[in-house]
Amino acid sequence: MRSTRKDRDKKREITQPRGQPGMARYIFVTGGVVSSLGKGLASAALGSLLQARGYTVRLRKLDPYLNVDPGTMSPFEHGEVFVTDDGAETDLDLGHYERFTGVAARKTDSVSSGRIYSNVLERERRGDYLGKTIQVIPHVTNEIKDFIAIGDDEVDFMLCEIGGTVGDIEGLPFFEAIRQFAQDRPRGECVFMHLTLLPYLAASGELKTKPTQHSVKELRSIGIAPDVLVCRTEVELPEKERAKIALFCNVRPDAVIPAMDLKSIYEAPLAYHKVGLDKAVLDAFGIRPAPRPNLEKWEEVADRVYNPDGEVRIAIVGKYTQLEDAYKSIAEALTHGGIANRVKVRAEWLDAEIFETEDPAPYLENFNGILVPGGFGERGTEGKINAARFARERKVPYLGICLGMQMAVIEAARNLADIKDAGSEEFDHEAEGETPRFKHIIYHMKQWVQDNQTVQRSADDDKGGTMRLGAYDATLTPGSQVADIYGTTSISERHRHRYEVDIAYRQKIEETGLRFSGLSPDGRLPEIVEIPGQWFVGVQFHPELKSKPFEPHPLFASFIGAALEQSRLV
Repeated sequence: MRSTRKDRDKKREITQPRGQPGMARYIFVTGGVVSSLGKGLASAALGSLLQARGYTVRLRKLDPYLNVDPGTMSPFEHGEVFVTDDGAETDLDLGHYERFTGVAARKTDSVSSGRIYSNVLERERRGDYLGKTIQVIPHVTNEIKDFIAIGDDEVDFMLCEIGGTVGDIEGLPFFEAIRQFAQDRPRGECVFMHLTLLPYLAASGELKTKPTQHSVKELRSIGIAPDVLVCRTEVELPEKERAKIALFCNVRPDAVIPAMDLKSIYEAPLAYHKVGLDKAVLDAFGIRPAPRPNLEKWEEVADRVYNPDGEVRIAIVGKYTQLEDAYKSIAEALTHGGIANRVKVRAEWLDAEIFETEDPAPYLENFNGILVPGGFGERGTEGKINAARFARERKVPYLGICLGMQMAVIEAARNLADIKDAGSEEFDHEAEGETPRFKHIIYHMKQWVQDNQTVQRSADDDKGGTMRLGAYDATLTPGSQVADIYGTTSISERHRHRYEVDIAYRQKIEETGLRFSGLSPDGRLPEIVEIPGQWFVGVQFHPELKSKPFEPHPLFASFIGAALEQSRLV
């Protein structure tokens, strides 16, 4: 029977989010039993699946720690700091969000208890509360709710991940806030998705559901009933256990979603779709029938990941090598470079301190490319300088990022331009008041222009948020290698650093062969160096922060391509 236009219009209406006009639907993602279950990855994958069905999304992270942001945390404690275009230092989960959805994160997509309490106390000092006694409820929870609602009219779905696990004392204000938020909204506009662990006891061959039951019980005790359960498990989830979880946790059996370990995180959208995560969430909202998803780009990504045509070995010479999450975006950007070239990238982490006392050649000679990432402080820097020298002299593809660029410039100044005491002001800071050890090729940046305004900083300022942060433009030299790689002479990249290469040394260093091929628009700040005739590039910014599996960053795609050529020469 042929459908009428009226029937088609009616069908179209019910496949779209049906909340109040101009208001997003909310998906709150919580975790239980243990941390690091993959809430960020599950949120990112769900966001990409909703996009595949034609919806617009934005993802947010609410973290219970008391730091105002992760900027002052050690990478060993918290992993990398992800930086947004508008200059926010955020949790690394926002990197997952961007990589999977392509939606650029903003300052308003990440908040911590520290920021919430700071905002409340600032308002109290100003007298905004008109003399009221300030309490967690309602003042702190209201501040959290106000944050959650930012940009409410911009997208179809807002996904909000709550850091930590249910029951954590520092997370209670956030759980209370999202409970209130759901109560404040019209019925059916908020869905709660809870991630738990289903441990498998190999000795008895049993999959235990009790930890999940207790986690849901804890969640329900604070007034939140999960609509969808995502259960991390090492083995298949039998229907019997699935039905048991549904019964004791008061959710529908088809809303109990198994999440098994994957060989690649970029299979997650396909894997979660296969087990019905996106359907379960849309069913919880009452959106039936839902638009069919288009997963072609994720099928192409998975095919390139699982069916490579070759392999390259990349050495990452850094100082936080004990924790891979400290360089999470770099690891993923290398994978993206491999996807672009359809090769497997085998990245190996080498402690830069080793090369301060040992010859790097035995460690590096079997690699097809060398990457030196960013970092802070003097530890390991001489090793990074020696790694840059090895790459330059042996013509091994080299990518230096932030500090990695600065070390390449110092190496060229010392060994090519005969500035033997070339160094960085950063490494003389502890000896302040004494005779400087180095001629400062790298200096502390005291002022720069951002948004047409001059920003001034002192070496004695608080460390949090006092760097050149966020997106800045750069102008590339026409005909340079990087201009060819980017396909343009005007770029915008994200920064996170306090020190700059001194442009005054440009002529003397360029006479040796190292070329300053990218500068700030005013010509004062070096952004990129390269060596013509070989793949040797240093960048002051962090290109890894903008790379995506379906849109690899040009520098990483080119770097892995050069490494592939190097592997064929060996």
